[in-house]
Amino acid sequence: MADFPNLSRRGFLNRSAAVGGLLVVPGLLAACSKAGEGSADGEGALEKLRKQGFVRVAYADEAPYGYMEGKELKGEAPTLHREIFKALGVDELKPTLTEWDGLIPGLQAGKYDVVSAGMAITPERCANALFSEPEFISPTALMVKKGNPKNVTDLASAKEAGITVGVMAGAVEGSYAKGAGIPEGKIKTLQKPQDGADAVKGGRVDAFLLTGISLRWLAKTNEGTEVTEAFLPELDGTKQYSPGGAVFRKGNEELRDAFNRELKKIVADKSRYVELLRDYGFGATELPPATLKTADLCKG
Repeated sequence: MADFPNLSRRGFLNRSAAVGGLLVVPGLLAACSKAGEGSADGEGALEKLRKQGFVRVAYADEAPYGYMEGKELKGEAPTLHREIFKALGVDELKPTLTEWDGLIPGLQAGKYDVVSAGMAITPERCANALFSEPEFISPTALMVKKGNPKNVTDLASAKEAGITVGVMAGAVEGSYAKGAGIPEGKIKTLQKPQDGADAVKGGRVDAFLLTGISLRWLAKTNEGTEVTEAFLPELDGTKQYSPGGAVFRKGNEELRDAFNRELKKIVADKSRYVELLRDYGFGATELPPATLKTADLCKG
């Protein structure tokens, strides 16, 4: 997990809830800590942010979701959140680098106002924080050699072609491959993303299965590879969207709702969404469908 923390972002392993006893009960946390300086809570939170001119955001330094390049905060979440908060009258994001496991506990403790890290929306996390509506979904794709010599487009075609598929150790893609009927002997486990790219280039696997977002980012530094169009795998007949969103403290429903209103305007405009996020590997295939709701995702 340390090599590729955004596996937990997609909800396969909920590190913020399960690692090292970090499951935080909001009431208990409130009893032993207080909101940090400049925190905005409850009714009037947005107005406070407008008056101070900035919103404090946490990021985990994971490209392409949220990372620092030089002195500039970049990535999917900061780019989208900057656009939304500007529309709400808050011009600046003040970043705080936080370990992935500490994002929600730090939010609860009032160290920042929003988590801008592309965090997956899961029932466990919903119990401890407020999520925006989905900002993106994470369809799956295949990294292949340039020219796609095996002519694969999805898991069904990979099965039909009888190719060897690489997956990340402990990642959900292994279950996708098995669920599609690819024999275990044709599934090769790799430890980190670069291992998958190296295996494709070296011919040890015919395709590497991961989210399209991560693969497109990986392909930037791996010549001789290309990435297929993203697709939604199914498990037991259910499409796997793997959506992520912004995270707020409980009690900040008003701020979350204002954020959602501006987010809705962006996700309803495909060209604007793609223009904002294309540099980070996000395209129309990552646009969340209007029917996908956080309230349903939080129920599990």
